[in-house]
Amino acid sequence: MESKPNHHLLSLQFDHKILQSCISFSKVALKFCDRLFSSPFSRTFSSPKHLKRPFVLSTKASKSLTTMSIVEHVVLFKVKDDTDQAKVDSMVDGLKSLASLDPVLHLTVGPVFRTRSPISNFTHMLHCRYKSKEGLNAYSAHPNHVRVVKENVLPVCDDVMAVDWVTDNVPVPLSPPPNSVIKVTFLKLKENVNDDVKSDILGVIKGIKEGVYGVQQITCGENFSPARAKGFSIASIAVFAGVGEMAVAEGNEKVRDHLNGVIVVDYVMPSSSKL
Repeated sequence: MESKPNHHLLSLQFDHKILQSCISFSKVALKFCDRLFSSPFSRTFSSPKHLKRPFVLSTKASKSLTTMSIVEHVVLFKVKDDTDQAKVDSMVDGLKSLASLDPVLHLTVGPVFRTRSPISNFTHMLHCRYKSKEGLNAYSAHPNHVRVVKENVLPVCDDVMAVDWVTDNVPVPLSPPPNSVIKVTFLKLKENVNDDVKSDILGVIKGIKEGVYGVQQITCGENFSPARAKGFSIASIAVFAGVGEMAVAEGNEKVRDHLNGVIVVDYVMPSSSKL
């Protein structure tokens, strides 16, 4: 008598193969994406003496949005080593007060949690979001902004750089949650890199959110403010649920071949008790 196939057993075997394939794919994706978002020259620097604590977050994320994109604005500051803490606090407080300006959708500023690039030694970070380039321009030209930069920032900083880009999506929420980690990555590409390679790099970054556990937001784009960016032309922000979930690994070899430099800065959003 011809034996009949055990359809239940075959189904279980098939499901098991699918599960194994999904697990293998997830491991490969996690390893590849982690490598992309860390510096190929990974190194951790200790915080200078004046980086004592996170500062209060200022945010105005309740404004309604009807656009399909926003403008990311990231500024990195290197405070002079011998700066009095009171002057550092005045710089941060002055920048924080700019959250009240009408174009600002979100603003947070404070000491960086970690710098993992030997070509950078920045101590503080400002992250803002706007509806458009016009909003950023209005913010930059506002008398309050000009005054804070002139009176509170420039006198105490050795170095300042800024990168701006337009996202292809609106991150939700506009203000990253308390205690989440913002990983900022700036890429300086080699001169011979063409548009196709740029598109490939941006495409990989945009796909991170779907393949890596703990990533809450991803935005990336090409910098449109070259005068203050020190040659860095591609930027991204990855928001992780917390320090424990933040991706940390080696650089990706494929991406490294096209780079002349990388800056990676991690910033922890203040806890809700400091809002």
